[in-house]
Amino acid sequence: MRVWTVWGSVVLALVGAGTAKADMKMSGTFVADSACPATQAIKSGKNPGNVSTEAGQSYQLLAGNKDEPTHYLIQVPGADPERRWVKINCGHVTGGSASATPSPADPMKPAQPGSGKPEYVLALSWQPAFCETKASKPECKAQNPNEFDASHFTLHGLWPQPNGNFYCQVSAGDKANDNPAHWGDLPPVELDANTRAELDQVMPGTASKLERHEWIKHGTCYGKSQQEYFSDALNLMRAVNASPVRDLFIKNIGKQLTSEQIRNAFDQALGKGAGDRVRVSCLVDPSSGRRLIGELTLGLSGPIRPDSKLANLLIASAPTSKAGCPKGTVDAIGFQ
Repeated sequence: MRVWTVWGSVVLALVGAGTAKADMKMSGTFVADSACPATQAIKSGKNPGNVSTEAGQSYQLLAGNKDEPTHYLIQVPGADPERRWVKINCGHVTGGSASATPSPADPMKPAQPGSGKPEYVLALSWQPAFCETKASKPECKAQNPNEFDASHFTLHGLWPQPNGNFYCQVSAGDKANDNPAHWGDLPPVELDANTRAELDQVMPGTASKLERHEWIKHGTCYGKSQQEYFSDALNLMRAVNASPVRDLFIKNIGKQLTSEQIRNAFDQALGKGAGDRVRVSCLVDPSSGRRLIGELTLGLSGPIRPDSKLANLLIASAPTSKAGCPKGTVDAIGFQ
């Protein structure tokens, strides 16, 4: 499956007595660009608990309401019920994929050909923007203009694809603890001293035990050890932070950048076409309403080794059809 390309197969969901509604099964991640109602039903707008999406938050994507969807069915943890409908213009899909095998409702649909290469999404955060929406996080309380995250991209995660490729051989207990309130109850990640020190710098979220979540959910499906998984991710991060893409962000702190400018910087830094594999995600500062650039997600394809070149992995991946958030501010460290 190709990164960011959503392929649908029709499945029949029984609604009421003898009535069938055709939904398009999907298995990507829905990233909310703004706060939108997350309803139990599309037509009635019924919304038990008055649930809304949270800008910048990711949700498991389950289905679309039709072949050309107007709404996505997502899973909202903690809601009752958790399966909710949102309008598609509320956000965007990343890491998308769905069953490419012919469904009973569409037996003639051919399987989507793939490259046969392993595929990944590398998610980079702009930590000052993240912290504007998560001020209570330990890593956000500790923000300092002299620290790494004031002037570098930070690591969110390295995610094997397709997106539903989660929790490989993970116990039910660890799955149950995989929410931010219980990440500290997940097994510790065992790394050598140098890798641990670098990870604590490049992934500020280790203060909240983010690395334990990333390993349990994504790293267990990587096919390598914890040491190799995080070492590979850090190698890729070094390449981005050593590139003119970081320089572009530093020069524009407090100013706005467009997705086109960001993608062009990837082209200049890593070769023509690299920017086509990059999607920009924004979030909204709840105190000011500013739209901030919060994350970049990069599509990668091919085996990741210690000597792998980020440019080669990017170009080998399929382009994403959308650049994501069209424009946002590069936030400065500290609460604005």
